[in-house]
Amino acid sequence: MTGHPQTLRPFLSRAARLYPDRELVARTADGVVRYTYAKYANRVGRLASALRAAGIDRGDHVATMCWNHDHHAEAYYAVPNLGAALHTINPLLPADDVRTIVAEAADRIILVDASLAGALTEAYDPDAFESVELTVVVGGEVPDLPVDAVGIDAFVTGHDPAPDYPDLGGDDAAGLCYTSGTTGAPKGVRYTQRMLWSHTMAILTPAGLDISHHDTVMPVVPMFHINAWGLPYAATAAGAAQVYPGPSPDPADLVTLIEDEGVTLTAGVPTVWLGVLDYLEDHDADLSTLERIVVGGAAPPERLIRAFDDRGVEVVHGWGMTETAPVGAVSHLKPELRDAGYETRLDSRLKQGLILPGLEFRAVDDDGSEVPHDGESMGELLVRGPWVTTSYYGRNDDDEAFEGSWLRTGDVVTVDGNGYVELVDRAADVINSGGEWISSQSVENAIMGDGRVREAAVVGIPHDRWGERPVAYVVTDADERESLIDAAAERVREAYPDWWVPDRFEFVESIPKTATGKFDKVGLRAGFEGSLDGSVDAEPPGEG
Repeated sequence: MTGHPQTLRPFLSRAARLYPDRELVARTADGVVRYTYAKYANRVGRLASALRAAGIDRGDHVATMCWNHDHHAEAYYAVPNLGAALHTINPLLPADDVRTIVAEAADRIILVDASLAGALTEAYDPDAFESVELTVVVGGEVPDLPVDAVGIDAFVTGHDPAPDYPDLGGDDAAGLCYTSGTTGAPKGVRYTQRMLWSHTMAILTPAGLDISHHDTVMPVVPMFHINAWGLPYAATAAGAAQVYPGPSPDPADLVTLIEDEGVTLTAGVPTVWLGVLDYLEDHDADLSTLERIVVGGAAPPERLIRAFDDRGVEVVHGWGMTETAPVGAVSHLKPELRDAGYETRLDSRLKQGLILPGLEFRAVDDDGSEVPHDGESMGELLVRGPWVTTSYYGRNDDDEAFEGSWLRTGDVVTVDGNGYVELVDRAADVINSGGEWISSQSVENAIMGDGRVREAAVVGIPHDRWGERPVAYVVTDADERESLIDAAAERVREAYPDWWVPDRFEFVESIPKTATGKFDKVGLRAGFEGSLDGSVDAEPPGEG
């Protein structure tokens, strides 16, 4: 006989019952707000009642265009608790993409930050927004919008904080998130209650992100991006205190929240923490409570891990995708590595890590054969498991992304003898030079090992002889650029073959990024000017 259905609802009810006085804190445009889990549960209930009165039922889609704050956290439970899908819209996507995904999702209500009203208005099209009946504005006065709008206070006033929630099953809807569209049109991934329940339980464990009621968790990764890596659900399930950094936090905001609220665990892309390190060079700060920083979305530069190690803060490297809800691997040290030398341990920590319990994985070559786990053989990563999707929402033309229950991630990886997965590159970003692969990500990390380099992105540019050759885009404040180029080339040569050294180094004020904060390599390739007609110091194997 099966147990009770796996849904998100018990996570919040348990937190309200067992940890009623633990706090949720949010930085907002009007200052810092705070309230307890007991009040949080009431606010969630009142929002759920209001949504139900507005006609939202199981299977419907309620969208958000919001920053990381208390009202967004309330929607994280209010919508799924009704059996509806919380559709988190990335407001940084191009207006055309927002228009497309609203139309495809057929959202009925949109919760929008007052500060993002312009983005919503820009995306508005009467045909695309035909399903949208109402917008609920949070974080400010109700602006002029092209669809009916009401403020959040007016929307929830008078509604029951303890609604009679519908009975739900594991297959009922819980969430909807669209990919960033880095390599094509955004694709929707619809999460069931069971998928997010399973993901939450996995990242609570020591093999995941090891979250407990002792923690104070601050998700810097946006709540509009893959459920803030699942942290709002996991922190609530654990009874951990929560801190939300609000709209566009800068390094000073983040450091202040860590100090004032005693944050123990936080998460975000590496560029966020590089900015924090720059801030800490010129400002005193007490980070004594901070135990670990989870990074993902891009590999952390080695100097980032070293710098926080020196401050007694562990940088935990993880990997995931929209399709994996998102966390699929975390780089924790296995027992046999804990007593190894620092450099050996660092080598493993820089990798994407060990696949989480509950998931299966394979790394396969072009013929579909599994590659050896030797740390050198490259293959595409395939994964499957209870929180990995097997199809895209509303689409029947993306079957090449799936092989039955297996997701073809499009990530090219190696797997070492200890089972650590290392992302070599996205399949679309691997540089094919003379029939041999160059990992753009590995070259980037080597270049960013120089403390003078703030950011570096490497892309493949067409070459008449070699097919493609690498070009590096570098952001630096250094004046001696020729010496920096020489040093960067030498760092690449120390770790990789000579022919991995970029043919050109382009110095730029900033590197364009996608709506999810990743380097916009499609744009860099498209915007390259000139030609590559020089020769490389060493030729790829078999091409001499």
